[in-house]
Amino acid sequence: MKKRDIKIAIADDHALVRSGLANMISSTTGFEVVLEAKDGKELMDKLDKAERLPDVILLDISMPVMNGYDTMTAIREKYPSQKVIGLSMYDNELSIIRMFRLGVRGYVEKGSSYKELERALIAVYNGSFYHGEELSARILERMQQGLPPMDINDKEKEFLTLCCSELNYKEIAERMNLSERTIHGYRDALFEKLGLKSRSGLVVFALQTGVVTEKVL
Repeated sequence: MKKRDIKIAIADDHALVRSGLANMISSTTGFEVVLEAKDGKELMDKLDKAERLPDVILLDISMPVMNGYDTMTAIREKYPSQKVIGLSMYDNELSIIRMFRLGVRGYVEKGSSYKELERALIAVYNGSFYHGEELSARILERMQQGLPPMDINDKEKEFLTLCCSELNYKEIAERMNLSERTIHGYRDALFEKLGLKSRSGLVVFALQTGVVTEKVL
């Protein structure tokens, strides 16, 4: 039996970007673009009228009328199980973290290759989180064996939870009653332990492995 195509919706205010994405995705076996919108309001209107919701929505963060943050809030309230990938021209960590807090399952920069976008679509469709940084093979192997992803102590868990907030490192240090230098030490130790390079990578690790649950956010 032939597998059903993955249904994709695209919301982006730039017509050329939107049509370019739609053409690339539609020309890839296994995908079908079923909905396009120029802003969040149009997206919500079309979702409300759709007979069937798309499997994954590609959502631009910076749009007029109704931006990605407001749109994601509306999607989470109205369609809580809807899978969404955030799109942006800019690799701003706090923007990425804010989108994950609002419920996106993945994030892709617009400057990324199409192969990366395809990987993101497949990962999110299959129920995973996606970020440009991939979890190390060691962590994935432990997860597949049903083991805890890594030995994360209580302080590191607290730090990871606060990393999923919109607090900066100085504010995280104040919340934990520690020096900013100590906080940077936690960060660098986790980077090395997990094979990651960015705070947003830590956020995805925390959500993907259940160290931090979406309910906490």
